[in-house]
Amino acid sequence: MTAAGAVLVQCTAAPPPPAATSPPSAASPSPTTAPPPPPAPSTTAPPAPASVQPVTAAELGESWRPGCPVEPARLRRVQINYIGLDGQIRRGELIVHEDLVAEVIEIFEQLRQLRYPIEKMRTVDHYPRADDELSMEDNNTSAFNCRDIPGTGRWSLHAYGRAIDVNPLLNPYIDHTGAFQPKNAAPYLDRNLTDPGLLHDGDAAVRVFTDHGWRWGGYWRTPKDYQHFERQNQ
Repeated sequence: MTAAGAVLVQCTAAPPPPAATSPPSAASPSPTTAPPPPPAPSTTAPPAPASVQPVTAAELGESWRPGCPVEPARLRRVQINYIGLDGQIRRGELIVHEDLVAEVIEIFEQLRQLRYPIEKMRTVDHYPRADDELSMEDNNTSAFNCRDIPGTGRWSLHAYGRAIDVNPLLNPYIDHTGAFQPKNAAPYLDRNLTDPGLLHDGDAAVRVFTDHGWRWGGYWRTPKDYQHFERQNQ
């Protein structure tokens, strides 16, 4: 090799070093959907449970008098929840025989779950002379009232706290002559109507009562008493 060739070789640029490579990295995890947030706690308090209290003759007012077939000591005031005609939960009172308290509470809880609407529910002593006609005209659902069966002279089962009239204006009493009670119920004599609160054969609300052994006046041949449910003493 000549000297010139040697110099040429020494002056040639050395090849570049290989490019540095990054070490392999771990695979990035696939993005995942975040779990939905838990539901917000309800701010609506559940309805208060039914309550039961004894009653006195003074508390029964004009709905009871000496000589009635049941003493006040055998009756109970039951406060229960129901669905109003406005769709809201309401609370009302019935006076019933002590033997029927648990059954009545269960029946009206089932009616509430069915959302069967009731306009109002208060004891008949709120009306002058505990007048049943006034209570019915007001479409008031009620139970105890020491009174007889009209025109018979026999005690009604209401006088024992063993009958309940439900939405009586919407579900009138009609006798064999066509006479009816209450007197303002003419618009509801047509039982093909389907207004909220009306009762018909086969309705779930009717079955709630009959499944518990109560009789419905709508099944009677005459009179027809569409408002009336009764539980005779067994």
